[in-house]
Amino acid sequence: RASHDYVRAGTTTLFAAFDAATGKVIGSLHRYHRAEEFKKFLNKLDKEIPAGLQVHLICDNYATHKTAAVRKWLLARPRFHMHFTPTSSSWLNLVERWFAELTNKRIRRGVHKSVQALEKDIRTWIDSWNEDPKPFIWTKTADQILESLASYCRRITDSGH
Repeated sequence: RASHDYVRAGTTTLFAAFDAATGKVIGSLHRYHRAEEFKKFLNKLDKEIPAGLQVHLICDNYATHKTAAVRKWLLARPRFHMHFTPTSSSWLNLVERWFAELTNKRIRRGVHKSVQALEKDIRTWIDSWNEDPKPFIWTKTADQILESLASYCRRITDSGH
């Protein structure tokens, strides 16, 4: 929520990769959210992730991730594998959980009078996070999650609405 006197100073795009095993984050800030910028981010990942590793990218269904240029880039680098979360299932993607940490602990608490100040704050947050990265650990088993979902579905089906 914004106060009555809130003035938007601009926007930035953050592409980020969250290493599920270590919690390390690789981020890339851009002024636009197009395939061109996403390919720059993919190139950064290609350089920073050791060549012998397979890279599985969990992405939302945003069109930027699915363009012909991105598909061509991926075909030339078979170690990269794209996986897309279903619509309204961002909770399946651990980087979304990290984005929530960034938002709640840095962006909402900050005062950013320019895009440059916001970007500096985000870079500082990434550097600080990576000094002592923490992976997110699921606390429920798949069976527990599926049972909770089934229980919820039974409740809304039996609600009479």
